[in-house]
Amino acid sequence: MELDINNIDRETLIAAGALAALFLFIKVLYANTFRATLKLIAPENRFMKPGEAFLVLIPIFNIYWSFELARRMSDSLTNEFYDRKIAEEEFPGRSTGITVAILYIITMLPLPVNILMGVNLVYFFYFFAYWVKMNKFRELLKDHNIFLSEQQEHQEEEN
Repeated sequence: MELDINNIDRETLIAAGALAALFLFIKVLYANTFRATLKLIAPENRFMKPGEAFLVLIPIFNIYWSFELARRMSDSLTNEFYDRKIAEEEFPGRSTGITVAILYIITMLPLPVNILMGVNLVYFFYFFAYWVKMNKFRELLKDHNIFLSEQQEHQEEEN
């Protein structure tokens, strides 16, 4: 079966556009989680600026940036957890992030449809697992900030 781009009906184009918009919206929310997490990390511990998380939205460049995002987020979190004396995994989220980046590349290869569908399912699983993991780290940093401010208030009341 061959795809004839000139004979695609209007409903199919609308559905494809809506699906593309949905995927873009999800990617923006995904990048925003990384940005929000980076904002909670002290500037001296960051390996990237918070706004650089949105570079993952740039087509083609995002292939490279997905690997950088995984590495830089992991290094930033490692530094921050060390400074805050929070016990966490050694390279927070790095293996999951690298797996997402590799699977993303595989989803773009010209593979048989049944294999490609399987790879896409695995990619989406890891993509969301990585997103959830980064959100967990963000929540951990937020909770730690609340704990520190409450501890500081308690010390001020004693003095």
